[in-house]
Formats: sequence, structure tokens, C-alpha cells
Amino acid sequence: MADADIAVVGAGAAGLTAAIWAARTRPGLRVVALDSAAKLGAKILVAGGGRCNVTHDAVDEGAYAGSSRNAIKKVIKRFDVQETTAFFREIGVELKREATGKLFPVTDSARTVLDALLRAADKAGVQLWHPRRIEDIKHDGSEFIVRGPWGEITARRVVLATGGKSLPKSGSDGHGYALATRLGHSITPRLLPALVPLLLPSGHLLTTLSGISAEVSVTCRSAEGQVVAAFDGPLLCTHFGVSGPVVLDISRYWQHASADDEPAQLSVNWLPGESFASVDGQLAEAPKASALRWLNGRLVERLARALCTAAGIDATAPLGRLTRGERQTLTRTLVDYPLPVTGTRGFTYAEVTAGGVPLGEIDLKSMESRVRRGLHLCGEVCDVDGRIGGYNFQWAWSSGYVAGTAAANAL
Repeated sequence: MADADIAVVGAGAAGLTAAIWAARTRPGLRVVALDSAAKLGAKILVAGGGRCNVTHDAVDEGAYAGSSRNAIKKVIKRFDVQETTAFFREIGVELKREATGKLFPVTDSARTVLDALLRAADKAGVQLWHPRRIEDIKHDGSEFIVRGPWGEITARRVVLATGGKSLPKSGSDGHGYALATRLGHSITPRLLPALVPLLLPSGHLLTTLSGISAEVSVTCRSAEGQVVAAFDGPLLCTHFGVSGPVVLDISRYWQHASADDEPAQLSVNWLPGESFASVDGQLAEAPKASALRWLNGRLVERLARALCTAAGIDATAPLGRLTRGERQTLTRTLVDYPLPVTGTRGFTYAEVTAGGVPLGEIDLKSMESRVRRGLHLCGEVCDVDGRIGGYNFQWAWSSGYVAGTAAANAL
């Protein structure tokens, strides 16, 4: 096969972005994007419930974890939300803002996003080769040799955009980490499923409330009781445990704070904005109301009844009949309800991977490797993971842009 100037390994969100911008930056360069999937863009197509949450209207480094937030900031600001929306508008994808701040295509179809990226790649002259699984990448001192069962191609520069381990059916099986390691990089000691639902013991109260959702606050504390993270948002009760945006957001922090013998602790405040003192005081001032009546309008009835049962009180009895201890137990159940998490649903159900190649090993001005000149890295293969809401896609667009333009300019 003929040589390429730039070989982009992985044609997902980050890889397509890198390939498009590499070809646009230096027209005439031969840019080849290779991917193992028979059909490209599986992760894009399932994102946001099939609508693709392209980005968020307010993105800053505070929405990310993994490598240092200051390092992440340097990359994000190179291709920010305004530039992202302008790019998508230019390739035919108009975005709309929802109340949560999330930006979706006006068509409410992820296919719109993928098709536009594929058209933009074709228009820029990118050659898309798939299915072409990459088994190995070597550097002979002057160029890279990219190999697979299909053969090999040489390239002057390589952009590694293989993704992580999340949602393996999309093609993200973690092989990119092995490729990075062979090229001299290290990988963080832990690779964890992030933005992933959490499991509760079989028969737990919340598993009997499958389908019920509530706006809550969830706090993660270390085994020593130190607050590690706290998020507000919808929690969804399921047959296996809990899910919903607030659970997905806190899942990576629970895992990082947990040890094999000492798991971190999660607790739910079912009345966000309220404290133990404020709720206990309000309950004490409503002696004639039942707990169920007091919770009416605050929680759906099934959930309210279940929490009263968990607190060991009669949901229909006047609050004035409760002892001080019983009232305080109810209060604690409402504002500091423990979640005895037993694990996660794993990479199969995770939206992103926590961990990867540390940004300290990458020149953030170009996303070029500090240990292997000519190699650029972008997207989920890097040690960066964001909250739910379009932040991980923004990292893909930003890091892909920086890697693609820098690879082309270097030639």
C-alpha cells in the first residue's frame, strides 16, 4: 500500500476531527484514517439516547477529572464551545440549547452529526479505511509502520485516537492503551468505567422502585468520612441499583475513593437544598401532618412511603406522635440516605473510561507525545474524563483539533 503523510488510528469523534483538520490545514497531504469497525461512529450514534449531546454551552476544566484540570484547560480553550458550534454549523449541523445547557442537533438525530463528519472528511480529502484493525505500530527512526491483518502502511506522523474501554461493542476494547505502551507511553495504574450505573444488593429497597426518578443530591465520602465529591441531578431507581445523571457523574469518584477492603460511602439527600436541621425543624413544626402529607409535592408517593418504611415509621400517622428519636431517624433517611453500592455495571454500560495516557507525557500545544516524536494522541485514550452533558465530546473535538492541525503543520 502507498505511504501516507498522516495516519489517524481510530475514526470516532476525536479521530474524525483530527483527520478533517489535518487535511484542511495542509491540503495535499495524504491523510488516512483507519478503524476496526465495519460501520463507523457507533459511539456517536448511541450518545445522548440517539440524539448525540454534541457539547455543553458552558465548558470549563471544572467538569473534568483525570489529569490536572489546568492541563485540560489548555487544550479545551484551543477549540472551545464557540468554535465547536461554528464548525458544526459550517458542516451542516445546527445545534440547539436545552434547559440543562446541553447542545443537541436541531434534528434530534445523532445520524445528522455522524453523516456531517463523514462528509466533511470526504470533502477534505481524508481516506477512510475500515474495517482495518491495527495490531501494531512501530517507529523505525524515520517513519511509523502501522500494521494489521490487512497489511501495513507507513506514515510520517500518527494520531492515536483509539478511544478507551467503554462501550466495547462500539469497538473500544482498550487496545489503544497497548499500542501507546509499545510506543513508550505509560498508562495510569487504574482504568475504570466512568459515567456508569451503580449496583445495589439484591432486594434493596430502591430496586423495588424501578422506574422512579427524583431530583436529589448525592455525596461521596471516603472510608474516613472525608467528602470526595457531591453532585445534584436526577437519580433513577432500577432493578439492579441506581442510575441517572447524578449517579453517572459520581460513579468515577466512588470507584477512585474505594479500596478493596474499604469502599467509599455514597449518600442521597432526597430533598436537595435542605439540611438535617432544616428538615427536622419543619417536621417538628407540623405535628398534625403525616409524613406522607408533609412529603406530598416533594417526593412521589411510592418513594415517600418506601422511605418512611426504611425509617421504621407509619407514613400516615401524625408527626406529633413520633418520638424525637423517630423524627430524627426520618429526617436522616430523607437527607442522608446511605447507598450500599456493591459495584458498577462495568465497561459494557459505561459512557467513558477514567484513566489512560497521562497528559504530562503529551505536549499540550500539539498533543504530540513527549516520548515518541511524530506521535499525537487525542480523545479518550488520554487520561481525561468529563461529566455527563457533552463534556467528553467537547474533549474529543478540542483534542482532535489540536492533534490534527499540529500534525499537519509539523509536515
